Amino acid sequence: MTDTDTRTPREAHAFQAEVAELLHLMVHAVYSETDVFLRELISNASDACDRLRYEAIARPELLADDSALTIRLRPDTAAGTLTVSDNGIGMDRQELIDNLGTIARSGTRAFIGKLAAAKDGSGLIGQFGVGFYAAFMVADRIEVTSRRAGAAEAWVWRSTGAQGFEIEAADAARADRVRRGTEIVLHLKEDARKYLDAHEIERIVHAYSDHIQFPIMLEADAGKTDAGKPADEAASSDAAPRQVNTASAVWQRAKSELKPEDYTQAYRSICGAFDEPAMTLHYRVEGRQSYAVLLFVPSGSLFDLFDPARKSHLKLYVRRVYITDDASLLPSWLRFVRGVVDSEDLPLNISREMLQNNPQVAAMRKAITGRVLAELETLATKEPERFATVWEQFGAVIKEGLYEEPERREAILGLARFTSTAGSGRSLAQYVADLRENQTEIYYLVGEDIDRLKANPKLEAARARGIEVLLLTDPVDALWTSLRLDFQGKGFKSLSQGEVDFSLVPLADTAKPEADQTAADAAVDEAAVIAAVKLALGDKVSDVKASQRLTDSAACLVAGGFGPDRELERLLAKQNRASGLKPVLELNMRHALVGALARESAAGHADEAADLALLLLEQAQILDGELPDDPAAFARRLERLVVRGVAR
Repeated sequence: MTDTDTRTPREAHAFQAEVAELLHLMVHAVYSETDVFLRELISNASDACDRLRYEAIARPELLADDSALTIRLRPDTAAGTLTVSDNGIGMDRQELIDNLGTIARSGTRAFIGKLAAAKDGSGLIGQFGVGFYAAFMVADRIEVTSRRAGAAEAWVWRSTGAQGFEIEAADAARADRVRRGTEIVLHLKEDARKYLDAHEIERIVHAYSDHIQFPIMLEADAGKTDAGKPADEAASSDAAPRQVNTASAVWQRAKSELKPEDYTQAYRSICGAFDEPAMTLHYRVEGRQSYAVLLFVPSGSLFDLFDPARKSHLKLYVRRVYITDDASLLPSWLRFVRGVVDSEDLPLNISREMLQNNPQVAAMRKAITGRVLAELETLATKEPERFATVWEQFGAVIKEGLYEEPERREAILGLARFTSTAGSGRSLAQYVADLRENQTEIYYLVGEDIDRLKANPKLEAARARGIEVLLLTDPVDALWTSLRLDFQGKGFKSLSQGEVDFSLVPLADTAKPEADQTAADAAVDEAAVIAAVKLALGDKVSDVKASQRLTDSAACLVAGGFGPDRELERLLAKQNRASGLKPVLELNMRHALVGALARESAAGHADEAADLALLLLEQAQILDGELPDDPAAFARRLERLVVRGVAR
């Protein structure tokens, strides 16, 4: 300092919080990626511009002749610095001390305790000054020059992130450079010099701050020179500062301002998609919570739809600053919905754990889920063909909600569309409206393949009476149907589990009388047949019964009245979680093969009767899409029976 220098002497201040511990937590616990330091600094700059714009309502002179609020980024590879500046509200000396020297105003130890407990995030990050310290992840020295709007003096704050900071009045050069607002100069660590690369800076801005409403201008690298040219000449010949963010949050604009092509462009930009959205939902919530919502349902398939993580992919913004796409703002069964939720109330935060436990987020999640379901219902009513496309792509995922979210079951069942014996795209409302006389339940059959289900013998008696049966082939169907749900007072009943009695439902006009439905109408001794089959099969089945399901086929396998249905048992078996319960073998007592078994048993031909009993079981297994327990034995048995029949 010269003798004529009248600036305020440099002052040293100790941090009011235990900075070493705090910085350790910030670097190693709060942020999982160093990129977010730039997000935090840009966010602070945006806040400063917002504050100036607000204060200028009452004091227009604060904007003076510099009304274009901007944020500037300037790399300097020669100096190893990255500068983030804005012409917002700025800070005076005391505000620099308060905002950058006092982190936890409500108590140092309590703040650090909460920060440590959060491990990878904290709701306190959004306080000005806390996010600022993320810059020490990439910088070993930081200089902040700031001038409060309307103030005569500019001040400089310096720190290495150790025990404290220094503050002094800015020299003439700095004061002239910062006429209003704040300039932050980061002296980058050697392993952080990648943040001087223009492409890297642009990547981070696009990822985290693209929709900040103020222009983010990237200036030419002050440290790069063209070959053979002085630095100042090269810099002047380089490209002018260019805007690297869109500065236009589409979701914050009124719907009346936007055209369909604007939404399509936003969908493709936000979601990284190439198709057209099948459904767009854009609205704003005001009141106890304020947030904007712009959601899309894709029209095409999604490669990650059945990823085991089952993550929701809504992007959470806070005041147009990107926070995360892992905030679980929609349940996993709506994970195909893509888009943005922009909150005005939440603190800046990157902690998934905090977001999951935040009551504001929970309230938003509930409201947004309800709104999405309501919009899907509207689409189903007004544009059934478009909704059919949505259901075809994502119905299997939506049905997961029947199992996971009880309070939404009625709405989801109302949306659901099914393939049934009456056709495809059938709603449950249509099913109930078409119930047959004396029919009191909604019948279904679960399996892996629609063609195999259509040929399943368990449909025979239902088809004879004109009873519609839902044919369910999505893996989740085996789960939600196990909950014993109902729709409009009609319960769901599986045709492959428990007892089925259609005797009160009249035969369809096209059905043949039951006595004429098989070639073998001679009465058999049911008790004797069942006893012979049980003896032959032993513990391969849990029971043998006369069937009410079959009219044409000889046998079928069903689950008992308790425990999992057949398809659910198969799914559990694939995960080594099967119940171990054996199926029930049902026999059509009018079928010729059962009649033959009865005759062989009555004649004392135990081996022949046993062969026929095992054949009935194995035939039922094959019709259910399973292999016989012993394929080789099945082949030999079939050969014996064929040869015996030919010989006769």
